Amino acid sequence: MKELNIGFLQQHNTADTKDNLLRLAEGISDLAKRGAQLIVLQELHNSLYFCQTEDVSNFDLAEPIPGPSTKFFGELAKQFGVVIVTSLFEKRATGLYHNTAVVLECDGSIAGTYRKMHIPDDPAYYEKFYFTPGDLGFHPIQTSVGRLGVMVCWDQWYPEAARLMALQGAELLIYPTAIGYESSDTAEEQQRQRQAWQTVQRGHAVANGLPVVTVNRLGFEPDPSEMTNGIQFWGTSFVAGPQGEILYEASADEEESIIVSLDLDHSEQVRRWWPFLRDRRIDGYPDILKRFID
Repeated sequence: MKELNIGFLQQHNTADTKDNLLRLAEGISDLAKRGAQLIVLQELHNSLYFCQTEDVSNFDLAEPIPGPSTKFFGELAKQFGVVIVTSLFEKRATGLYHNTAVVLECDGSIAGTYRKMHIPDDPAYYEKFYFTPGDLGFHPIQTSVGRLGVMVCWDQWYPEAARLMALQGAELLIYPTAIGYESSDTAEEQQRQRQAWQTVQRGHAVANGLPVVTVNRLGFEPDPSEMTNGIQFWGTSFVAGPQGEILYEASADEEESIIVSLDLDHSEQVRRWWPFLRDRRIDGYPDILKRFID
């Protein structure tokens, strides 16, 4: 059995980035001391979710990779001997920015990066203003704890992305996330959205025979422009097994620091029972590369 202890931090964020980093460091230290080997953080964890408004001053939050955050989290990874999945606002060049996941190896080095490929543009989620779509493709990142299929938030709705990671040998799918409720929606509609969000990712687990780890942020963050009523992030971070079974689901309103133990070898058995990769009709899918089939 290839057992992996995965830790994650579901936290609220404040406008004080130093406070956010301090609490993240404390959480990483605690998880490592409790036996975590891989620690996954939520999307854009250093700051508030600044994409609620289109404000050029927010580009000041961006940083190069390597840069201050990769140094900070790399030192923590080395100190505690853990692999850490981070989510950063990358300044690639003047006027060129990405929403980028960086995986730090247990020796503090950068194991790999992934630039968010699918960029949303909805009320309170104006990410197209800030982020250039990723250009690194969907490629797993090899680490000392396994081959990680790391993507980011909006990517989690797209089965093609998960499939491409699986076809290249990913051992688990990981989604740092920042998603919440629109206040004008009814309580029933809010729950339909949250359940759809979880269901589609559990579907990726089933279709690919792989575990899924999704870490969402928590709490209310106001809209600085007051054009909307802000975002209530719905938390409920979760880990699902390779048959879509929920192994752990976090609270909707409480911070959590959790370790979930996964048997990565179980995917081998599941894929023997359900050989979806064997039975794929790859000769019948050429139209998948079209935007729409008229």
